[in-house]
Amino acid sequence: MGNSLQRPTENRGRQEEEGNGSSFTCEICIEPMAANKKFKNKNLCTHPFCQECIAKYIQVKVQDNNTAKIECPGLNCKKNLDPFSCKPMIPSSLFSKWCDLLCEDYVRGYERSYCPNRNCMALVVNECERKGRMKKAQCPNCKHWFCFQCKLKWHGGYHCEESGNLRDRNDIAFGQLVERMKWARCPGCGHCVQRKNGCHVVVFRLVNFPLFNFLLDQNRCLVYYCY
Repeated sequence: MGNSLQRPTENRGRQEEEGNGSSFTCEICIEPMAANKKFKNKNLCTHPFCQECIAKYIQVKVQDNNTAKIECPGLNCKKNLDPFSCKPMIPSSLFSKWCDLLCEDYVRGYERSYCPNRNCMALVVNECERKGRMKKAQCPNCKHWFCFQCKLKWHGGYHCEESGNLRDRNDIAFGQLVERMKWARCPGCGHCVQRKNGCHVVVFRLVNFPLFNFLLDQNRCLVYYCY
């Protein structure tokens, strides 16, 4: 009398193991296995697979297919295999390659750069929301500051296109002063300007005297920009 409820398919492995604590049947090789040979995918799913079959399955996915996120081989199962649950069953070299693939898959959606320090060269990932706008970055490995846009040593007070030019100590010190004082550089002529007050719209112009115009080859700037 009455209707009976059937447990979900993914619990069949657990049901079988509870019914027979000494063995189970692997759904890949279809061989009876001792219970201690069963693969346990953390708390993600409980399909009955032996450790040897799972190890071979991972090897094919990683070595042949370069797959980062490996799904459980169970029918219609969309759960991923937990790497740390699999680690004891596979060679360390295979596990290392799998971790590399997972890292590459993770950073694929982020901006990334390599530290320009020759003694470091660590991969640095921009996980901030300011995608495409981040400039000054610190390498988490060697702690050196660098420009995330031009991939060179940090060039405070200078634009990226100027950073490749050789500069002496005075140039570097001036660039640091520009950065510290938060001065802006005119996009037209490159001169520095400091806004004391007023609106953010600035017009930069050189002194309008004949002598100055002659000395400056009459190259007045008159560029409007937002400070």
